[in-house]
Amino acid sequence: MTTPDIAARRVLGAIAALVVGTLTLSACGGNASADTDTSGKGGGTSAKTSTAKIVISAKDGSTNASINATGVQVSNGKLTDVKMTVAGSGQAVEGVVSANGGSWKPKEQLERGTKYQISATAKDASGKVSAANSIFTTVSSANSFIGTYTPDNGTTVGVGMPVSFTFDKVIGDKKAVQSHITVTSSGGQQVVGHWFGAQRLDFRPQEYWKAGSKVTMKIDLDGVEGANGVYGVQKKTVTFTVGRSQVSTVDVNTQTMTVVRDGQTLKSLPISSGSPEHTTYNGQMVISEKFTQTRMNSRTVGLGGEYDIPDVPHAMRLTSSGTFIHGNYWYNKANPPFGQTGTSHGCVGLADVQGAQGATNAKWFYDNSLIGDVVIVKNSPDKTVAPDNGLNGWNLAWSEWTAGSAA
Repeated sequence: MTTPDIAARRVLGAIAALVVGTLTLSACGGNASADTDTSGKGGGTSAKTSTAKIVISAKDGSTNASINATGVQVSNGKLTDVKMTVAGSGQAVEGVVSANGGSWKPKEQLERGTKYQISATAKDASGKVSAANSIFTTVSSANSFIGTYTPDNGTTVGVGMPVSFTFDKVIGDKKAVQSHITVTSSGGQQVVGHWFGAQRLDFRPQEYWKAGSKVTMKIDLDGVEGANGVYGVQKKTVTFTVGRSQVSTVDVNTQTMTVVRDGQTLKSLPISSGSPEHTTYNGQMVISEKFTQTRMNSRTVGLGGEYDIPDVPHAMRLTSSGTFIHGNYWYNKANPPFGQTGTSHGCVGLADVQGAQGATNAKWFYDNSLIGDVVIVKNSPDKTVAPDNGLNGWNLAWSEWTAGSAA
């Protein structure tokens, strides 16, 4: 039998349990978002999260982030603030928000192997705020590769100038790398790449570039795996112009050089090629560098102490092994060799004066030459220059050239 006191206690206990249950429901229900309603239409925490979705391309904690493509994007909203710093030092990284507020990117290319932090906020159409953060490290120098290339953007070059890449790492996947570099000409010429070993890739058409054409090189190597765990970091477009056609032919038999521009002979100049002991290479060679004056030391090209001239005038490089066409002021004035005999250590010499001044044959040729112009040497007792000794791939037949393509 239940007494009144016991019954009363049971009723109170049931009421207390009901109150506790109600409080529990209140605590577990509703929205746990910290987004703040800034629209002015309500106070406190909003009932809905912001629809603005921020995406930072470099994932939080990633260690191989791009130095080119890292940035911030937002959908269903506009960015209101983006801060990027070098982690640790707090050094600010300047950036630019797009006109529509939908994206942000750094003004400059990021450094390799560096830890950065990005904090971004955005608002949706209702004024609700969304935020995102990421701390990441860009790809390291050890885990990335870069291609040094020629010619430079915006230059005007001769018709023989190839596009040449030299990579700072051995490339294991040549096809992947070559397929992400495209070279096209406004002249409609087919352009094909050729690998010289595992670190050099050159591009050229079958014949010399058409004079006046525009050549565009698109480099899209950012993130491309060139070798196991080694990724590209370059993404850019380079354009250059092909100037007039100039091809100069050196005939060792007659010790003369005939300069032909756009099909017309400009001049026939007396030269002095290599001596019988130090002959000049045969073949098609491309001017790759020009120096008003430069030092030439025989020891740097594997010879003894035969010469060390500190001020060789009007020097233009034809091979990486040290063949130049240049001015000569130290010749025997009583018996000039030009047009008569070969006296050099393999270079092609033209009459000149010390100091690179004066109306000399060497100065005329220097002033009328572009990087990328072709110099052909024939009738020398030497062999044909190797196609990778300088920018001299024209000495390969087209079938050999295309056979060296990985694409």
